[in-house]
Amino acid sequence: MQVTETLNSGLKREIKVTVPAGDMEAKLMARLSDARDKVRINGFRPGKVPVQHLRKVYGKSFMAEVVNEILNESRTIITGRGEKAAMQPEIVMTEDEKEAEKILAGGADFEFKLNYEVIPPIEIKDFADIKVTRPVYDVPESEIDEQVKRVAESARTYEPKDGKAAEGDRVTIDYVGKIDGEAFAGGAGNDQPLVLGSKEFIPGFEDQLVGAKAGDEKQVTVTFPENYQAAHLAGKEATFDVTVKEVAKPGALEINDETAKNLGLESLERLREVVKGQIESQFGSMTRQKVKRQLLDQLDAAYIFEAPSKLVDAEFNNIWAQVNRDLEAAGHTFADEDTTEEDAREEYRRLAERRVRLGLVLAEIGEKAGVTVTDDELQRGLFEQIRRFPANQQQEVYEFYRSNPDALNTLRAPMFEEKVVDHLLGQISVTDKAVSKEELMAEDDEDEVKAKPAKKASAKKAEEAGEEPKKKAAPKKKAAKDAE
Repeated sequence: MQVTETLNSGLKREIKVTVPAGDMEAKLMARLSDARDKVRINGFRPGKVPVQHLRKVYGKSFMAEVVNEILNESRTIITGRGEKAAMQPEIVMTEDEKEAEKILAGGADFEFKLNYEVIPPIEIKDFADIKVTRPVYDVPESEIDEQVKRVAESARTYEPKDGKAAEGDRVTIDYVGKIDGEAFAGGAGNDQPLVLGSKEFIPGFEDQLVGAKAGDEKQVTVTFPENYQAAHLAGKEATFDVTVKEVAKPGALEINDETAKNLGLESLERLREVVKGQIESQFGSMTRQKVKRQLLDQLDAAYIFEAPSKLVDAEFNNIWAQVNRDLEAAGHTFADEDTTEEDAREEYRRLAERRVRLGLVLAEIGEKAGVTVTDDELQRGLFEQIRRFPANQQQEVYEFYRSNPDALNTLRAPMFEEKVVDHLLGQISVTDKAVSKEELMAEDDEDEVKAKPAKKASAKKAEEAGEEPKKKAAPKKKAAKDAE
């Protein structure tokens, strides 16, 4: 096998590989010899089939296997050159049928080219100069008390009452929403409990039910918020035909062991522990994200190098596809987001380059530090991913990941990154700083958040930060999670 470099420009490489016809012939004869004792051909005893007859019958198919074997082993050529390919190399072979037939017949050298980009060498620098400030919010007891009270509200009892519904009462309703006289998807519900004043429904809906009695039929008129998630409803005026089936007054709000038991916990003390753990986990995640952002920003500034263009293209295409899906879902254009498609492309291209460079740096740091994701860790990550799906889909999702190594690697990669970040946090200077909740929840001025069309990134960050979720269901908004 002869290997000749035909291109070496920046990170781009092209090598020409020539396997002499004699070597191809030798590989073919070895396969024919091995098959001689295994194949069964009418008219010949086992092991007595002449090699030339075998070649006549199986020569082309065996030679095709030889070609595939050489191509499959071609990555070892790159490794042998001391290079790491950024992506699977592009293989270029002859498209001339006559020439291909000649190769398969053993009458010509087998030549092909490998086009690829290399991962640039990355020299890991000393971490001593990296300093980050870890914002820490000390959750006060009053905030835990407030959250316990909100959770306890879900266990509050209600007793049916005669007369008009007042704020704080619970009404049970059927409703059908219409726009321009036509019912719309997701706008109907039956036996829906609603506490007036809870702000569970879109603004104006609950106010119009104050004073209603059981048996009343009312028409409620509201306007969906301009930023409503369903673009076809955003800003639209809608009417809801509402039937009030019951009015109930609230019982006393009691926060005690019995309340905790009604929520599935053994005691009030345990309820407070669960609530405190949830709040601390929530703010802990925000703290980690801010520390990680500072770390990545400093790594980004410290490691400036050309990133493989094909990796950048792949990352950009993923980002760009998501941006366009978000815009389409919102019914917006780039102009609506105060930008142009050209400017947005340029912005997201920079983001893609940053992500690729940081990914390569973290991979190199992790490799040198011996960071790995164990099979047990990957299994736990898989189960966490599966639990996000409805119960009737979980087995299907599990089988999908187990049968698709590439999909499984999409879980392994972020787990590896987090472990590398953990490793780095043990190497760099970290200073704790007490902050207020508002300071902790303030968005960082980072590319991924300030990129205008990518509203989902900010929405996800806000949700992780514990902000009230956007009103989603029509007309009901998503309820806050109770203590688990």
